[in-house]
Amino acid sequence: MRSVLFAGVSVFLLAFPAIAQREPVTAVIGSQISAFLNNDTETAFSYASPLIRRIFGTPDHFAEMVRQGYPMVWRPAEVRYLDLREVAGSHWQRVMITDTKGRVHLLDYQMVNLESGWKINAVQLLNGHAEGA
Repeated sequence: MRSVLFAGVSVFLLAFPAIAQREPVTAVIGSQISAFLNNDTETAFSYASPLIRRIFGTPDHFAEMVRQGYPMVWRPAEVRYLDLREVAGSHWQRVMITDTKGRVHLLDYQMVNLESGWKINAVQLLNGHAEGA
């Protein structure tokens, strides 16, 4: 009985750093999406990494790219956070977004942890939809 309890506690403690790390990551993504919903492009832009900020230059250019390329992020009906993974030293948060037409989209957000906190460094729309997921 003790070995089962020990194994359960060990698994929880090993997973705890990932769980603790996930909360600030999802908070940044959620805050950016909230800013989009409020048409607050400056705040949304503030959650982008320095690389993304250099590429797009201004909040308006960034917002236009999101409106055109990621309309489900600009105006989601529902957002669910799935797993946070580390791949080759990069942190990737999987997000399932249901758009206003009821279509489900899977996205991977690449996150970077800077002195100023977590920032979004890339968003990758995964092939295929998770209809009915």
